[in-house]
Amino acid sequence: MTLKIWGRASSSNVQPVMWCIGELGLPHERIDVGGKFGGLETEEFRSLNPNGKIPVLQDGELIVWESRAILRYLAAEYGDETFWPEAPRNRAPIDQWLEWAKTTIDEALITGVFWGYWRTPKAERDMETVHRHWTDVNAAMAKADARLEERAFLCGDDLTLADIGFGYLLYRYFTLPLTRPDRPNLAAYYQRLTDRQPYREHIMIDYHELFGRLDF
Repeated sequence: MTLKIWGRASSSNVQPVMWCIGELGLPHERIDVGGKFGGLETEEFRSLNPNGKIPVLQDGELIVWESRAILRYLAAEYGDETFWPEAPRNRAPIDQWLEWAKTTIDEALITGVFWGYWRTPKAERDMETVHRHWTDVNAAMAKADARLEERAFLCGDDLTLADIGFGYLLYRYFTLPLTRPDRPNLAAYYQRLTDRQPYREHIMIDYHELFGRLDF
């Protein structure tokens, strides 16, 4: 059966879902909605997600929305024991890093820094808040760098769902024109991710279409 995913390719919420699907090798069809494609207010889309947000996943008769819920579903339904262990005790360390990336970095980087600066007209930017978020992001990246000192991926020698939930953020982190502290373990980890074909296909996507008024 072919999965259906509603959401544009440049969306930071859609990308980890697509990367996960790519890593699991699942047949799929992605449908462009949101952003310049519109379609979120239509009756058809609202019947899939009454919140009018992307991504939305359809697997047969099952409809799932919210990116982390989709990731957990895909991992549980199609992932192997290494990617998403069945035993709660073995799954918990993966789940905690998955959740950590969302609550600690995602909002600060995507909403606080990217939206706060590049998606906001110059006259409306709150630079003190942007700088605070960037400081928070780099503090979190320091924790990831320490975590990666003795392991190839966040939870060991193999890619897990924790890496999907964290690693997609690194493409923007390393490509935004900002000054970053030297984090050798994080940089090596990012290189390992970029060596993976599904990461290159679904994460390393030009996001300049998302920039707002570039009146720096």
